Amino acid sequence: MIKEPLWIPSASRISKSQLSGFTKELLQSYGINLRNYSELHRWSITNPAEFWSSVWSFCEVKGTLGTQEVVTGGDKFPEAKWFNDSKLNFAENLLNSKNDSIALISLLENGDRRHMTFKELFFEVEKLAAALRQQGIVKGDRVVGLMPNILETVIAMLATTSIGAIWSSCSPDFGINGVIDRFGQITPRVLFTADGYYYNGKTIDCLQKIPVIKENIESIEKVVVIPLVGLKVNANKQIVSLEEFVTSATIEPLEFEQFPFNHPLFIMFSSGTTGVPKCIVHTAGGTLLQHVKEHRLHTDLSSKDVMFYYTTCGWMMWNWLVTGLASGSSIILYDGSPFAKEGSLLLDAIDDEQITIFGTSAKFISSLQKAGVKPRLSHKLSSLNTILSTGSPLSAEGFEYVYRDFKKDVCLSSICGGTDIISCFMLGNPSLPVYKGEIQCIGLGMAVDFWDEHGKSLSGGKSITKKGELVCTKPFPSAPLGFWNDPEGIKFHNAYFDHFPNIWAHGDYGELTENEGVIIHGRSDAVLNPGGVRIGTAEIYRQVEKIDLVTDSVVIGQNWDDDIRVILFVVLRGDTVLTKSIEDEIRLTIRRDTTPRHVPARVIQVPDIPRTISGKIVELAVRNAVHGLEILNKDALANPEALEHFKDLVQLEN
Repeated sequence: MIKEPLWIPSASRISKSQLSGFTKELLQSYGINLRNYSELHRWSITNPAEFWSSVWSFCEVKGTLGTQEVVTGGDKFPEAKWFNDSKLNFAENLLNSKNDSIALISLLENGDRRHMTFKELFFEVEKLAAALRQQGIVKGDRVVGLMPNILETVIAMLATTSIGAIWSSCSPDFGINGVIDRFGQITPRVLFTADGYYYNGKTIDCLQKIPVIKENIESIEKVVVIPLVGLKVNANKQIVSLEEFVTSATIEPLEFEQFPFNHPLFIMFSSGTTGVPKCIVHTAGGTLLQHVKEHRLHTDLSSKDVMFYYTTCGWMMWNWLVTGLASGSSIILYDGSPFAKEGSLLLDAIDDEQITIFGTSAKFISSLQKAGVKPRLSHKLSSLNTILSTGSPLSAEGFEYVYRDFKKDVCLSSICGGTDIISCFMLGNPSLPVYKGEIQCIGLGMAVDFWDEHGKSLSGGKSITKKGELVCTKPFPSAPLGFWNDPEGIKFHNAYFDHFPNIWAHGDYGELTENEGVIIHGRSDAVLNPGGVRIGTAEIYRQVEKIDLVTDSVVIGQNWDDDIRVILFVVLRGDTVLTKSIEDEIRLTIRRDTTPRHVPARVIQVPDIPRTISGKIVELAVRNAVHGLEILNKDALANPEALEHFKDLVQLEN
């Protein structure tokens, strides 16, 4: 059955898109006539040197493009090296506009608003970079932020990376052990922190964590405190205010030294829910080139845009968002609960700030839908042309909700990638239709496929018959250098290349569609396997989301009678109690639109579902709780206390 698209871009939108302009430049440069996106994508992965060089040129990357081979060892992971004799400075590319247009707008949950022009941003970075240099920070040193999503976080990151030091950040809602588990591995010299932050109507103190963190991370020489909520700082030689740190230094002109393309830029951390977090090292060139490609070609971002993404500084989407400065866009930073003002604060911001690109999570969209919110009736949304969704797969009902109750003429782009690559494998496209439940396309330059457990491709032309492991069969520039403190690369190899030699196995489970889009069915390590049949958890979530009384859910496989049985936990609206009729409705809905194998053996009500701080459901932690196994690194969870609801359940004993 062929799906009808929910949205088709206008001819004008397609012709004016930067993707169209990029394709025309390829015709001029190489004499190739690429008639559609499918042909363009095929060319991009067949001709990686020409493609990525063209991205550099089209996106006006500021740097020195070398003359040597663009990629060496280009058919093998992880040996491939990109732009070996090319140089750039990441911060310089984000600070390239020194004009009076708005660079950053900072919004807080309590209503506070600040903004900064590109010219002002450059000056603030210049001052802080001078202070860091006079602190003795040099290229390769680590500087970290335990920071909310505010102006000063961006300034600190840009000041750090401008001098070739390595930036890493955590959201301030991480527990003390979670911070130490992350920052303690990379021995930072300077720590930036706010005195506190606002969340869900509360003022939360960050300063109480600092003595314990500093005691456990002896490498920290200086703690720089940003006053945000007005708490008193007990300053000393090692703990200073941002103002004191900057004013005590002599301002020096900000001159950007160019570093090798593969110079370390960011250290990102895995979620840490199954062990000590992995410290993933990303390069300046790979990160920049991948981000500008995704922004300019897949999101059509330009200096005319105002881009927002709901994110914390512990999630890769923060890094992705801030790189939007390289395209001259205005960036909205928001810190606080996404549901402030009963969910209207972020919707108000679309109108108030004239947001053109609005990024959020599938959970946020689902919550608005469940609450009966109809933004098209309560807000103008006249500026909005793109909605981005990530964090988990967006259900078909979520797609329909956006076009029915949000806005009809908008490009709804579900995107999917990860911290591991600090970018996307699959994402949006301003020139393609939107089909419900599907990510629009595979990213340019990304040789994505889905394989069975034997390493056999499950794609055959446009007819896809099975779901499989998400793999990338050819190297790409934003693949990480490796893991910190993994000199032999053993942990790095085991994480991505152990399953299929020289092939990146990402750990997602999904399929290609007849529209050449993608559906992700969940994480591979959370796949259910009743009777030997593999079922992605998202396949069940998509059905459960159709039931209005269910506000959240998690599904796992329980070891039972030498097999696996499917167990579904649900959170119900308000004071609703799970009855047989509600349970029957859940089972019938799942069975009607999937298979009998998907129907849970048990449906159990719980008051809360554990999630990571970035909002992702932790199926493995729930499964361990159900089986009485140890649960590691609870500090990686936003609500670790929720795990208690899954232990020693009488309902699972028979």
